[in-house]
Amino acid sequence: MPPPLEQRRLLITDVPGPRSRELMARSAAAVAAGVSTTMPVFAAQAGGGVVVDVDGNSFIDLGSGIAVTTVGSSAPRVVDAVQRQVEAFTHTCFMVTPYAGYVEVAEALNRLTPGDHEKRTALFNSGAEAVENAVKIARAHTGRSAVVAFDHAYHGRTNLTMALTAKSMPYKSGFGPFAPEVYRAPLSYPYRDEAGLDGAAAARRAIDIIEKQVGAANLAAVLIEPIQGEGGFIVPADGFLPALAAWCREHDVVFIADEVQSGLARTGAWFASEHFGVVPDLVVAAKGLAGGLPLSAVTGRAAIMDAAHRGGLGGTYGGNPLACAAALAVIETITEERLLERAAEIEGVLLPRLQRLQAEDDRIGDVRGRGAMVAVELVRPGGTEPDPLLTQAVATAAHRQGVIVLTCGTYGNVLRLLPPLAITDELLTEALDVLAAVLAESGDRPVARVLDQETTS
Repeated sequence: MPPPLEQRRLLITDVPGPRSRELMARSAAAVAAGVSTTMPVFAAQAGGGVVVDVDGNSFIDLGSGIAVTTVGSSAPRVVDAVQRQVEAFTHTCFMVTPYAGYVEVAEALNRLTPGDHEKRTALFNSGAEAVENAVKIARAHTGRSAVVAFDHAYHGRTNLTMALTAKSMPYKSGFGPFAPEVYRAPLSYPYRDEAGLDGAAAARRAIDIIEKQVGAANLAAVLIEPIQGEGGFIVPADGFLPALAAWCREHDVVFIADEVQSGLARTGAWFASEHFGVVPDLVVAAKGLAGGLPLSAVTGRAAIMDAAHRGGLGGTYGGNPLACAAALAVIETITEERLLERAAEIEGVLLPRLQRLQAEDDRIGDVRGRGAMVAVELVRPGGTEPDPLLTQAVATAAHRQGVIVLTCGTYGNVLRLLPPLAITDELLTEALDVLAAVLAESGDRPVARVLDQETTS
C-alpha cells in the first residue's frame, strides 16, 4: 500500500490545471452531456481529508463523494479487505452460488439498525434501487399501493424514485411520465415554517393531508429521510418523526426511513433515526455503506421483509462480494476507530464556527445539521429569500481556493458540508477559514462579478 497522502491544502497550478483541462475536453467529447460535474478537476489520489488531482493540487474534502467516503477514500481496512476478496473471486451472484460476505453484511445491518426486533436484510446496488425495493416490500406486505413522500425529498433518479423526489430540475424535468400512486406531504422545515409550528403540529399538518388526499386504507408506506439530503439537510423539529411513526403503526402503514445519505455514522449515530427516538419498519442504506463500492440495503422487520415472494427481490450485482467485503471493513473501521464519536467532534468544530459567522453576516439565514452532515442556508440580506447565486459563487470560489464543497436545496441556496470522518481538525479549520474569506469577499463585489471571475480565471 502506498504511504498515506500528506494532509494539506496545496495549489500548484491554476484550478483547473492543464491536465484536468485536457481531460475535461476529452470528457466533453466522450461522455453524455447529461452527466455533469461539480468541479472541473480530475482526481488522481484521495485519502484522509484530501483529494489530489492529476495536476498535483491537493483539495480539502468537504464532500466525501456525496457522503460516500465516510471512513475516507482509501481507508486501510477497506483497501485490504477488497484486495483479499478480489484475489478470491469477484462475482458469482448470490442468487446462484451464495457466499458468506452477503450473509455477514445482512447480520451486521440487522444488528446496527434501530430496534431490537427480528430483522431481515436484502442487498442491492444503489440508493435508488434500494428505495424502489423498500416500496415493493411495503406493497407486498400491506396489499396496498399508495406511497407518501415529502416536500424537498430526494430519493433517486429511476422512474419510481423520480416520482418520489420533489425537485424538478435537474432530476425530473422532461423525464416523465412517472410512476403513479405517489403523493406528497409537507415536511417540518423549522427555518421556513410559520412561527409556532412545532414538530407535533407539523406532523398533524402532514397527517391531515395524508388522511384527506390518500387515506390510510390505501397507503402502503410513508417514506422519509430523517435528515434530508439533497433537499437541504433539513432537520425536522423534535416530535415530528415520532408522531408520523406512531400514526403509521396505528394504521398498519410501513414507515420507511431513507438513510442513504444520513446513515452509517454520518450524523454521529449509526443511523439518524436514532437522534429522534424513532424505530422505522424499514431502513434504506447506501452511500457510506461500502466505502465507495456500489452497495445498498433494505433492512427491516422480519414479517415485512419476508412478505415478498421467493425470487421477487434480488439483482445480478446486488451484494457483490467485493462490495460486501468493503462494507464489513467500513463497519469495523467505524467501530474500531470510534468514528461515531469523531462525527460528534466534527460537529463541535463546524457548528460553533458557522454560528459565529451567522451572527456576523445576515446572508447566513440558517446553520443546521448533525455530526458531519452540516448545512449553511444563504439568503438575501435582511430576510429569508433564498440566494442561489451567492451560494454558487461561494462554492465556486472555494473550489478555486482548494476546498471541495457541495450545494443543495430545493432553492439551490444551501452549502452542504460532508467531510470524511477521517479528516483532521486542522483541515476542517482551514476549510472554514477559506469559506469565511470567500463569503467576506463576496460581500465586497456583486455576486455576478464573483461568478464571472471565478468561472473564467
